[in-house]
Amino acid sequence: MTFSSRKQHARGLFAGIAGDYDQWAQTLSFGQDARWHDELVAWLRLPEDALVADVATGTGAIAIALARWHGCRVIGIDQSAEMLARGGERVRQAGLASRIELREGEAERLPLEDESVDALVHSYLLRYVDDPAAVLAELARPIRPGGTMASLEFGVPEGEWYPWWWAWTRIGLPAGGLIAGEGWYETGRFLGPSIEGFWHEWPMQRLCAAWVDAGLESVRVRRLSLGGGVIMKATKAG
Repeated sequence: MTFSSRKQHARGLFAGIAGDYDQWAQTLSFGQDARWHDELVAWLRLPEDALVADVATGTGAIAIALARWHGCRVIGIDQSAEMLARGGERVRQAGLASRIELREGEAERLPLEDESVDALVHSYLLRYVDDPAAVLAELARPIRPGGTMASLEFGVPEGEWYPWWWAWTRIGLPAGGLIAGEGWYETGRFLGPSIEGFWHEWPMQRLCAAWVDAGLESVRVRRLSLGGGVIMKATKAG
């Protein structure tokens, strides 16, 4: 299979940090990453018999939180075999192997049948795909009518907080990455420009419109940590 340069970069990036991803993701985000996961999961309303897809599941943090919080079943999907391997360890350690299934797959071609899940969540995904609008349509495809799609992405604070955010993402993260290791240094250098570039190309109004074009309605947005995180939620049209 041939991958675009964007996808090749993403695969290489995560392969290099999978082993200690959970530790350093929390340290370098000052614990905000875990808090944002909890905010996203708590925002959902799911019955215990729900089946939820977690796309870009990585090491399974959100999948585990979903299963614990709502008691639902989860299919975690990621294109990184290395991240999934670590995710499998975490799922077994959490005692949730009977409720969480991990599958290797791409957001552009989900290994899911049409209208087969009650909800779908995705996190830190759209910056790594070539066509976010097409991916949003594919993400909506397996959700049953009336089901929920929710997402978590990094955001860019505005006003007086922007210079502090810029300094941390351009200086602090790469410096922290030097301590964490080579893979994290590369990640630290990449994140700030990647986040800002995405929101320059996909401002909130355009992104919300893409959700609607994908067949979703009642799109809601919440900004977290002074705008450093953004969670969204919508309902699939019937």
